[in-house]
Amino acid sequence: MSRVTLSRYLIEQTRSNNTPADLRFLIEVVARACKEISHAVSKGALGGVLGATETENIQGEVQKKLDVLSNEILLEANEWGGHLAGMASEEMDNAYQIPGKYPKGAYLLVFDPLDGSSNIDVNVSVGTIFSVLRCPGECFTQNDALGEEAFLQPGTKQVAAGYAIYGPQTMLMLTLGNGVMGFTLDRELGSFVLTHENIRVPESTAEFAINMSNQRHWEAPVQRYVSELLAGNEGPLNKNYNMRWIASMVADVHRILTRGGMFMYPRDSREPGKAGKLRLMYEANPMSFIIEQAGGAATTGTQRILDVQPESLHQRVPVFLGSKEEVERVTGYHQG
Repeated sequence: MSRVTLSRYLIEQTRSNNTPADLRFLIEVVARACKEISHAVSKGALGGVLGATETENIQGEVQKKLDVLSNEILLEANEWGGHLAGMASEEMDNAYQIPGKYPKGAYLLVFDPLDGSSNIDVNVSVGTIFSVLRCPGECFTQNDALGEEAFLQPGTKQVAAGYAIYGPQTMLMLTLGNGVMGFTLDRELGSFVLTHENIRVPESTAEFAINMSNQRHWEAPVQRYVSELLAGNEGPLNKNYNMRWIASMVADVHRILTRGGMFMYPRDSREPGKAGKLRLMYEANPMSFIIEQAGGAATTGTQRILDVQPESLHQRVPVFLGSKEEVERVTGYHQG
């Protein structure tokens, strides 16, 4: 039996689910860029890409060399194809304008070029997260500069989302709004091959992921929930839980997507002016779309993440996502 490549899968989606051809092309271009990033990550010190630069991104974080390289790879791969009206990246202050010499398309691409980059130098899995939106109105036919307001759409407006994880294998997890599919990069073939179909997150779990070093800064509902997890079968939940924390959202969510679990990055008291750590547009929305399409749930503690109306390109939110039973429990503690 012949193997189903990403290209074949997308063509079949065009035939069976009327996936637009330009969206198919966009996903393929993003996948090719991820293969290039995967190659750069795998070379590590041999490629001279480890370590930090002397610059900071809009979040005030010191950029790693691979952050900058990955960002450039995604921009250069996608700017010329005619399928995008603009792009936005966690590593850039403002929306990226499609150069005038190239045609514009009907979509917007939003991405975190290298999530978990603090782990690069210690050889821990990192990844690329992306989200696709439709450009509202006729913005893709105008010659005016594209403002950030075009991107400020709730997560329910996403037409596709995915992430690539660069680990022992390079994998691409993708949703077009009709389930989640997993593709593994066959380096000999040079293509992503379908290896995981219709992925589902178990509704219940005995694993959770959170940075326990921040416990003293958490709000009361999170303190209550985590204390119940730690109490094990002698506590109110009558079950022993294991904690896993990689400090790479892609890696932590990938584990949850494949075997269940609960991922939490709550707001805390260290920076009262910030609603959370993770970025709504680049991390929370695409990951929540994927998790929901796999049967899980994702909230800020008080509302569904995909319903949040973005107010700025780099907005932050608290994140609770994973197995539905546990997400509903901690959300109930916040709402109660």
